[in-house]
Amino acid sequence: MQLIIGNKNYSTWSLRPWLLLDYFEVTFEEVLESLGPDQLSQRLGKYSASSKVPVLLDDDDDVVVWDSLAICEYISEQCLDGRGWPQATANRALARSISAQMHSGFGAMRNEMPMNIRAKRRLELSHDAKCDVAQIQQLWQDALAQSDGPWLCGEFSIADCMYAPVAMRFITYGIELTPVAQAYVDKISALPSMKKWVAGALEETEIVAIDEAGVER
Repeated sequence: MQLIIGNKNYSTWSLRPWLLLDYFEVTFEEVLESLGPDQLSQRLGKYSASSKVPVLLDDDDDVVVWDSLAICEYISEQCLDGRGWPQATANRALARSISAQMHSGFGAMRNEMPMNIRAKRRLELSHDAKCDVAQIQQLWQDALAQSDGPWLCGEFSIADCMYAPVAMRFITYGIELTPVAQAYVDKISALPSMKKWVAGALEETEIVAIDEAGVER
């Protein structure tokens, strides 16, 4: 099984399935592709018609899966006996809901605050981005209260993988957080798998100019 990913410093969508695989100690081969603009579509197009990362290649079953949430679903079904989602029905429904919300929403925050693990930046957010940041913090608080933790929906799940890049963004841009949100950022940052990803990002030297938002702080 191969997981095709982009630069660890920048690629939020790659982080999500990678974190799920590493956390649950699933054996896989990591294949890293630069997100630099030089022949990007052609380079990524050899893995899937989407010409994007991540892509999961499961040669045993001749399966190609693209899109981070679809990959996470596949991993949960094929490798984890469904453990990618919480076992309790209510928590599982919550996890699927907030994962889908992350997958399709919060566009202003994602556009204005690209993940950039190596950097410490500050920027002026638009009203819409500020609303996204506030909504995510409330979402975390509500999910933790509903599930009674310790992770967003009880046990560690795809939902936490979906929001891990948001935690990295909040660190990069020095976002002032509520105590509950800050505690969650600290918790996911302390994961051994997350530390491994961050260490890889810090070793990278390639700069993707479009993702270098804000100014140094």
